[in-house]
Amino acid sequence: MCLACAMPANAQFNLKKATGGLKKVAQAATLTDEQMVAYVKEYIEWMDANNPVLPDDDPYVIRLKGLTEGITEVEGMPLNFKVYHVIDVNAFACADGSIRVFSSLMDIMSDEELLGVIGHEIGHVAHKDSKKAFKTALLTSALKDGIASTSNKAAALTDSQLGSLSEALVSAKHSQKAERAADDYGYEFLKNAGKNPWSMALSFQKLKSLQGDAKTSKINQLFSSHPDLDERIGRMESRATKEGIEKPTSTTEK
Repeated sequence: MCLACAMPANAQFNLKKATGGLKKVAQAATLTDEQMVAYVKEYIEWMDANNPVLPDDDPYVIRLKGLTEGITEVEGMPLNFKVYHVIDVNAFACADGSIRVFSSLMDIMSDEELLGVIGHEIGHVAHKDSKKAFKTALLTSALKDGIASTSNKAAALTDSQLGSLSEALVSAKHSQKAERAADDYGYEFLKNAGKNPWSMALSFQKLKSLQGDAKTSKINQLFSSHPDLDERIGRMESRATKEGIEKPTSTTEK
C-alpha cells in the first residue's frame, strides 16, 4: 500500500515518555464512574497525542472507514476508530469505545480477517473487559496518592503515570473466559456482517506466524495471551466446520 504521508514508516508504538519518580498504589481505591470516564478520556487523548495518528485522507484510514461503516456503537457505547502508523502488529480497545488499529496489522490482514480482529476488540468493550482491565491497571500502576474515595473529580495524571498505565495495559491479560467470549463475539460479528467467520481462525494463524518477531515481541496484548493461539485457532476452525461454512481459498486480497 502506497502511503501519502510524512510520518516515518518505522515509527514504534510509544508506550511511555518517562517513568521516574512514580509511586505505585498498593491498595485498592474506590473509583466513581465519573472518575473512570475522566481517566479513560485522559489516557486515550495522551495515547493519540504520543503516537502517529493517520489523517482521514490516508489509504489506511479510508480502508478502515469502509470496513467499519455503520458500526457506531456497542451496548449504548459510542465507538470511534483511528489508525496508528507504527511497525508494531496490534490493535486495542479502550473502555470509552475507542478502537485503535495499527497500520502494520492492516498490512498482513485481509479485509475479513481485519474485521474479525476489530470484532474481537469490540467484544472486549461490549463485555466490559476493557473497563475492568483499565481499572486494574490504573489502581496498580498509575493512580496518584491522595485521591479521595469521596471525591467526584479525578486527579490529573502525569506523563510518567500515563506512560506506566500504558505499559500496564499492554502487559495485561484477560481471563481465558473473557478471551474466548471475545473470540466468539468476533465470529458472530463477522457472520452478522455477511462475512466468512473462518477469518477469525485465519487471522489467528497469521498472528501465530509472527510470534517471536521483533514487531510483536514488545506489544503482545492482541492475541498472545492465554488461552494459546493453537487452542483458539482450533475452536474457531471447529465451529466453522460444524456450521458447514466453507473455508476461503485465498486470504491475501485486501
